[in-house]
Amino acid sequence: MDMDGTFLRADQSYDEARFAQLFAEMTKRKMHFVVASGNQYFHLKASFPDYPDLIYIAENGAYIRDAHQIYQKAVFTQAQLTHMLNVLKDFPTCKVLLSGVNSAYVLADNDQAFIDDRHFYYDQLATVTSFDEVDDEILKIGITCPDDETDQIVEALREPLKGVAEPTSRGHGDIDLIHPGIHKAAALASLGNWLKVDLEDMAAFGDGGNDIEMLKAVGLGVAMQNVTPAVKAIADDETAEDNEGQGVLNYLEHLLK
Repeated sequence: MDMDGTFLRADQSYDEARFAQLFAEMTKRKMHFVVASGNQYFHLKASFPDYPDLIYIAENGAYIRDAHQIYQKAVFTQAQLTHMLNVLKDFPTCKVLLSGVNSAYVLADNDQAFIDDRHFYYDQLATVTSFDEVDDEILKIGITCPDDETDQIVEALREPLKGVAEPTSRGHGDIDLIHPGIHKAAALASLGNWLKVDLEDMAAFGDGGNDIEMLKAVGLGVAMQNVTPAVKAIADDETAEDNEGQGVLNYLEHLLK
């Protein structure tokens, strides 16, 4: 399941006691609870300190791992990164972040409010004077833009980045540039091969544009009560409550019964 706007409340919390009960029941039935998010692995892991064996699909599918092994890692070449950063120079309202295996990186000349906001979502975050300083494997470029410009910027980026990266909206003014063909649905299919679980035997929960492929691919795609019409249109079902009302936990409880 997706995290922001789906599993987590706005303050990044969830009903931990209730989740513990549901997780114990899922474990008893040999069911896997998998986190699938555009966020950084380190940030996602911090939400589940009592569950060391969870599997995380991070960076919109570019990085799949648990505490013991890496299942998938899709990194950009230096030439691809250079091309993407050159394209982004034509979008002055966008602020850029590189998300790597070891850390995320933002430019030090960004305003402190932006850097603090990125710290909220990237537990490992470094500031650099130039992206040329970064010595890491880059999984994704994250863009922050004005909320009302998000859809237009996504469309404007498609052609100049064709064959190099796929722009996908996470909502709330956030856009991810990820490898073509790398998304949450592809990641679940890859993970399913490892776990011997078919896509049709999976249920997925989401609320944003980057969840659409995942919700369409699985046997039961559940949209949150608070989703956009585009997400609702492709879902098999929706929760009765939004993320603040713990809609995922309510739905899971019903599903397990």
